Amino acid sequence: MTGIYNLIGPALRCLDPEMAHGLALRALRCGIVPARHVPRDPMLAVRLWGLDFPNPVGLAAGFDKDADVPDAMLGQGFGFVEVGSITPLPQPGNARPRLFRLPGDGAIINRMGFNNKGAEAARRQLVKRGGRPGIVGVNLGKNKETQDAASDYAKGIKLLAPYASYIVVNVSSPNTPGLRTLQGREPLQVLMRTVRSALDEVVPTNTPPLLLKIAPDLSDEDKTDIAEVILSCGVDGLIATNTTIDRPEGLTGHERTQTGGLSGKPVFDLSTRVLADMYRLCDGKIPIIGVGGIYDAETAYAKIRAGATLVQLYSALVYQGTGLVEQIVRGLAERLRADGFSSISEVVGIDHR
Repeated sequence: MTGIYNLIGPALRCLDPEMAHGLALRALRCGIVPARHVPRDPMLAVRLWGLDFPNPVGLAAGFDKDADVPDAMLGQGFGFVEVGSITPLPQPGNARPRLFRLPGDGAIINRMGFNNKGAEAARRQLVKRGGRPGIVGVNLGKNKETQDAASDYAKGIKLLAPYASYIVVNVSSPNTPGLRTLQGREPLQVLMRTVRSALDEVVPTNTPPLLLKIAPDLSDEDKTDIAEVILSCGVDGLIATNTTIDRPEGLTGHERTQTGGLSGKPVFDLSTRVLADMYRLCDGKIPIIGVGGIYDAETAYAKIRAGATLVQLYSALVYQGTGLVEQIVRGLAERLRADGFSSISEVVGIDHR
């Protein structure tokens, strides 16, 4: 952990979680948080979708909802950053309190409800980046009141795809009514074909890759249906997984009964099983970003072995600070050397072989 986080981390965790998050964003915007020099190791470089990732460790959506600090977070050592979820129109999200810490469990529960300033505000922020280096993905959601979900995702693509390294269709948040029903075979097929067409029209050349983010709370039939849809509808990648509505046994946090999506350590096993299942169902043909419960190099390595080409984290930062990124990057390189590999790509899906 960084020295600054050793000093301010405990103080931040004494504050309301959403207030603490706002202060962290403000500090990043103001440049108070110093950049970290995370050495680039060629063993960890990933070439995917025509993009060069300096390392496979990314920031998951949810931290930077409005694309306010992508470059500041890249400066913390992340190999890539994902902003959002962003909806076409601004919306306040659900009533507060809506974000809860479970420190003894290394977990978070949230029912934010896609609170964000809207696609136009995010577009202005991304335009300001200009031609700065760094991979910044854009995660899209739909507005709560919208009935035609496909139209909202298409609107998001029209405004934001020209500035995105990749686009994510998020149909897996548990905090927007009806959103997860879009993961069903027929609605998902309609949605992804519509989105694919919109993306190809808006950015006909050098089109950013199209990814789908799925939930961990899926039946075997759900997973089979999703695999068939993404293999047939021009989807370039998968993010597995979002938060869970399940509450594993053994949670000790006082707020464990709060409704919303659970993230952090307790979701690791469930999300990794879904990741492994999707890797098998797609025959390893669709690159997967593994997210859910990563808190050290060992858990990141396990995701990659299960089939993830890249990984993401967020909840662990609440408890460990951004110094965790460097720890994971260094730890991954150590594990590769110890296991006799020369590149991270050799490890992807190795548990299936």
